[in-house]
Amino acid sequence: MELFDLALIWAFIIGFGIIMYVLMDGFDLGVGILFPFAPNEQARDTMMNSVAPVWDGNETWLVLGGAGLLAAFPLVYTIFLPALYIGVFLLLAGLIFRGVAFEFRFKARTSRYLWNWAFAGGSTVATFAQGAVVGAYIQGFETANGVYVGGALDWLTPFTVLTGLGMLAGYALLGSTWLILKTEGDLQQWAYRITTPLLLGVLVIFAIISVWTPFVDDLVRERWFSNLSVIWILPVLTLLCAWQIFRSVRNRSEGMPFVATMGLFIFTYLGLLVSRWPYVVPPEYTLWEAASAYESQLFLLLGLLFVIPIVLAYTAWTYWVFRGKVRADAGYH
Repeated sequence: MELFDLALIWAFIIGFGIIMYVLMDGFDLGVGILFPFAPNEQARDTMMNSVAPVWDGNETWLVLGGAGLLAAFPLVYTIFLPALYIGVFLLLAGLIFRGVAFEFRFKARTSRYLWNWAFAGGSTVATFAQGAVVGAYIQGFETANGVYVGGALDWLTPFTVLTGLGMLAGYALLGSTWLILKTEGDLQQWAYRITTPLLLGVLVIFAIISVWTPFVDDLVRERWFSNLSVIWILPVLTLLCAWQIFRSVRNRSEGMPFVATMGLFIFTYLGLLVSRWPYVVPPEYTLWEAASAYESQLFLLLGLLFVIPIVLAYTAWTYWVFRGKVRADAGYH
């Protein structure tokens, strides 16, 4: 007898892992995106020092979400990987380049500029790939009998290019507000100056995506536009977060821009989930159709109940230890 709907529990766990990854790795990817535009090399040292203690721990959530998806919803891997091989490869390659650059840049002298570009390029490629994958998920996948039957480049369309650009702008916004929180002096003022233009760019791209999506996805058109419902509170809350970012930057608040940017991402993410629910492989397969055996889900869930509190505790402890402002001459390395 099945006492709990484990597919629903696993969906919540994986959804939580994904948004934690987006928020926590998003700002350090955003710092990498902004890297080439920093005022000077000392500013780049400070930018990298602001994320060096936490970036690898942030990616724990990507591993957790990916492993959970494989264990709980194997059909998702059966379809997603063949459909997104190139996009996932670009994502992982970008993360690898960025990770290597963290270590080598601090040791390099004559070749430091190469590691600057590796850090910025890896962050940009990984972020664009993430956004394109999200766009491909919104578009849906061509399947037959539980198998992907589309082409290797079906994920790359004008719509997914736009979602990739939207993710670049969004992560850059997260990065600039993180720098407002963690730095001071000229670098902080530079972050203040670029945050409002980045916010406007995010809003413009997100508005275009919102108008375009109903033409890409019939379910979205029906769910959002067939009748007015409570789900419209999500875009309203997103706009309120955007206003709060603008207002707090104008008032030179240090913490609120970052908090409000996280809120903007959370409500946008919830809007995406509401749009696709309960389809985990759009447009055909629901959570329950893609789920693994109940016994497998239960066995793995018991182990994960120990892992998640440890990850949360480790994350909280890391951010507490490395709290406060960061300076170029007193960094992690």
